[in-house]
Amino acid sequence: MSQPVPPPGNPFAQDAAAQQPAGQNPYAQNPAGQNPYGQAPDGQNPFGAYPPAPEPRRANVGLGIVAAVVAALVTAGIYGAVMGGIEREIGWAAIGVGFVIGLAAGKVGGSNPVLPVVSAVLSLGAVYVGQLVGIAIVVAKELNVSATDIVFQEFGLLTQAWSEGKDAMTFLFLAIAAFAAFSGAKKAAA
Repeated sequence: MSQPVPPPGNPFAQDAAAQQPAGQNPYAQNPAGQNPYGQAPDGQNPFGAYPPAPEPRRANVGLGIVAAVVAALVTAGIYGAVMGGIEREIGWAAIGVGFVIGLAAGKVGGSNPVLPVVSAVLSLGAVYVGQLVGIAIVVAKELNVSATDIVFQEFGLLTQAWSEGKDAMTFLFLAIAAFAAFSGAKKAAA
């Protein structure tokens, strides 16, 4: 069995050439050479409306700092509650504290170079306050009193207990939180 050999050349080209007059593009159905993908003659976009381009985010340092302070207060309370609940320090929670503070500052404040530094400083304070709250919760459990009473009435003893209990891990958690806040603010603003 042998297969038939097709004739040389493109059989479709013969039909198209016979039907089209010379010099015309068989695919151009747009009069006057207009761009078929451009604006319609009435000025409207034939493919629907596009949303307007977003305005560039302006650096608002004041709002960024306010957001970072609020985030620092909230995360310090959460970190202290977790630390007091399980009665130990947690490194990943300190990272979370720093990152949330940096994220809030960067998202709200923009790309101002002051915000990562402010975020790092606030994260140091938030982790410190969180550790104090955690110690207050542990002591409150042992003495069967309110943790807020310990914080507000025995703050000197609370800071003394923190000073006596600090070790290399305490400072490592502080440093990690500051680094996470600085990085988080830089990444959120980008």
